[in-house]
Amino acid sequence: MKKLVQKYWTILLIALFIVILDQWTKGLVRANIPAGTTWLPENLQWLSPYARIVHWYNTGAAFGMFKDASMILTVLAFIVIGAILIYYPQVDRDDWSLRLALSMQLGGALGNLIDRLTIGHVTDFISVGNFPVFNVADASISVGAVVLFLGVWIRERADRLSEKSVEISGETSSE
Repeated sequence: MKKLVQKYWTILLIALFIVILDQWTKGLVRANIPAGTTWLPENLQWLSPYARIVHWYNTGAAFGMFKDASMILTVLAFIVIGAILIYYPQVDRDDWSLRLALSMQLGGALGNLIDRLTIGHVTDFISVGNFPVFNVADASISVGAVVLFLGVWIRERADRLSEKSVEISGETSSE
């Protein structure tokens, strides 16, 4: 059990934080804003064209893609969550960007999966400009993808620079 905790404590802690934040914010929206309506404090009405809170139901994927595909997306969420949990222990402990990205994507997938299993759809509420309405889980998945991309890019760049410095110093090994 101790080894299991050592392998997974970071990913579970980050994912748990995201799930709690996601479910708490969705609960606030469901309890206080009627479905299909918008809320913005009186003193921030000027912000309405740019950002607002909208209570919206989503039966598709993030940002409203694949509408009415809830069953397929539920099964896919279980597969993705399983794949992340299987792959995570194999990630190098020094690869913080990949570990963080997987943690964020796990938290987001779990947050939206909880909605699908408990209420049959996902609650979205963050509306920015003309961008599709989203939630904390969607944002976590998207930011996790960006962290993954940047982490891979930074790591590859460092590896290339390291290879060049070895070539310049004349320490290349003959094969």
